[in-house]
Amino acid sequence: MSDSADVKPVSLFGRFFKILGPGLVAACVVIGPGSIVTSSSVGAIAGFANVWVVIVSVIFMSVYLTLAVRLGVVTQRSAGDVIADAAGRFLSILVGVSVFFIAAAYQFGNNLGVHAAINGFIPWNYWVVILNAFALMFLFGFKDLYAMLERCMAVLVGVMLVAFATNLAFARPDPMALLRGLNPFSGSTEFGLPLMGLIGTTFIVSNALYQSYLVRFKGWNVADMKLGLFDARVGATIMAVITLMIMCTSASVFHPQLLAGEMAIEDINDVSKIANQLEPLFGPAGRYVFCIGLFSAAYSSFIVNSMIGGFVLSDALKLGNLPNERGPRIMSAIVLLSGMGVALYMIVTGVGKPAGLIVAAQATTVVASPLIAATLLWLTNRKSVMGEKTNGPVTNAVAGIGLIVLLLISAKILFIDLLK
Repeated sequence: MSDSADVKPVSLFGRFFKILGPGLVAACVVIGPGSIVTSSSVGAIAGFANVWVVIVSVIFMSVYLTLAVRLGVVTQRSAGDVIADAAGRFLSILVGVSVFFIAAAYQFGNNLGVHAAINGFIPWNYWVVILNAFALMFLFGFKDLYAMLERCMAVLVGVMLVAFATNLAFARPDPMALLRGLNPFSGSTEFGLPLMGLIGTTFIVSNALYQSYLVRFKGWNVADMKLGLFDARVGATIMAVITLMIMCTSASVFHPQLLAGEMAIEDINDVSKIANQLEPLFGPAGRYVFCIGLFSAAYSSFIVNSMIGGFVLSDALKLGNLPNERGPRIMSAIVLLSGMGVALYMIVTGVGKPAGLIVAAQATTVVASPLIAATLLWLTNRKSVMGEKTNGPVTNAVAGIGLIVLLLISAKILFIDLLK
């Protein structure tokens, strides 16, 4: 009898997740406590009016993810080295510092989001220390860091999808209102700091750049180009689905309460109060399902976000760029600890309002993004880098529009919103 009889069949779901990897990792870092607070806030304030913003942001994100995939599989080198050869080590370091800044800002928001969620159930100022300790154990505890990261993220993405889909099913959103939200010309969109934060948590160019590292860790080359592009688009789709589920749940449940005066604006940005508000509507299970999804989002975002900042800066400084090297792990730990330190100071001292700071932290990440986007777009158009695999006209057009959007948002955040 052949050995094949002893091989257990793999489900369609299992095969699907087996061929994926970097795209799932990308989805995990996008969906964190900060993005949950931000998308919930936008949905509660504006209802379904900003659904189109998520769709457009994900289209831009998908394009930049594919740019990074192609850069990684074609060059088979780290982005830091490619940038240094094309434009000098200074630009490589500048990009590395920018990515580090973005990762630290997200980490700060993630820490505040976790604290706001858990502290509502069991008050204690130091929950973020425990979560960061677990993240550090993951970072230094595995020899094959990427393989373990991929498995962990696949599980956490599945948990998030189930948790937030369950909440959405109870919320029963209005399909017609959802369709109307796809119209960008309805005139009901207000481009304030919360909406900038929503774009900042969906269209994350630093995350896209890291995709060029992940495809190399996965072992993909030019022959795997189609699989890599498919994986990137699936990851972008998962980002859109989860973000829209959270936003639509908030739009269905909290927007009517806000209009009727049954809910205060301050409550919208408090994750623990959002969870408490779900209990009378969905029963005790609704509250706990939401928190399970929140924890999955928090832990996955903690790990991957720190690795993005740590690996790219370590690469730029020539300290290493592979998962089995100590330099990237140490730099990732610095991202973790810097985000925790700032957040812990604000939690203990009570400086500022956590919810508003989460939204601001997410929005300010857009300021450093234009440099990264411009660099990635420039590299993938150079024949000396990509050979015959340079961008096509459609890709360049969409990516160019995305870059212009980032520049406009950065200018608005820098000179209007943050000063205000």
